Amino acid sequence: MTIDHIDLSRVDLNLLVALDAMLAERSVTRAAARIGVGQSAMSSSLARLRRLFDDELLTRAPDGMRPTPRALALAEPVRAALRQIQAIVRREAAFDPATTERTFTVSLPDSTEVLLGPRLLGYLRAEAPGIRLLLRSVDRTHILEELDADRVDLAIGFGFEGQTHHKQRLLYRDTYVCLFDAGQVGLVPPISLDDYLRFPHVLTSLRETAHGVVDDALAKLGRARTLALTTPRFLVVPFLVRAAPVITTMHARLATYFADALGLTVSPAPVALEEVAVSMLWHASYDDDPAHRWLRQVLVRLAGEAAEAERL
Repeated sequence: MTIDHIDLSRVDLNLLVALDAMLAERSVTRAAARIGVGQSAMSSSLARLRRLFDDELLTRAPDGMRPTPRALALAEPVRAALRQIQAIVRREAAFDPATTERTFTVSLPDSTEVLLGPRLLGYLRAEAPGIRLLLRSVDRTHILEELDADRVDLAIGFGFEGQTHHKQRLLYRDTYVCLFDAGQVGLVPPISLDDYLRFPHVLTSLRETAHGVVDDALAKLGRARTLALTTPRFLVVPFLVRAAPVITTMHARLATYFADALGLTVSPAPVALEEVAVSMLWHASYDDDPAHRWLRQVLVRLAGEAAEAERL
């Protein structure tokens, strides 16, 4: 498409910056604070944007400002255009992890944090001391919104279903095993399905529902288990198992880690369960960002090293 320089010169680039901030924050006040201008200036920008696009763009709602369909359609093209312009005008030197100062916000489950967090922190302090991490719990119901609003740089977890403007890469695969206190339940591996169902279970559910993949697999066999407790936190489960005659079914890598640490017993699950794929998810606008790409590569390498160490 040929560029109409005269027509394009009438557009103030700062208006697109303001639009991006308002679509991310859904608030004129927060958008103004985000880019360092007064609320009146941001309100003026919104009025100019409405004239430019001949659309209300953002309307008042009980929970803040609600984008119109036209605004939602503009969100991704505007964000992509601003990323490209930023890359052009920065003209930064080649990314150097040893000297770069940057903070990454990463959302991930506590199970992945305990497996990769120590390795990642050790590596960053040795190789990239200026790279800082802000770790947050991952909320799969809102993670796409958080990535789109630039509140999260990278998400790690399983069961992600990104959109066309999201990128995803496999980090590692894991299987399911049973974890229990052999002294309290009086079982030795491998346990049978009948023994598995004789004891109440502890379930980890990030969706805060008392139903998981095990229940689906058991239903296919015409069987069911009794749940004693459901929690959204993986790391508390081994301590619960150590405290009572219960069984949990969890990812093998984490279960093995805690079995060694707490004197618990691991057994193959007596019901067929699919492997779980733990992946990274990010906004496509960061795909070619040198620092972001470097962090993703580091995570892939450390995940591979951790898996190799566990096999030895």
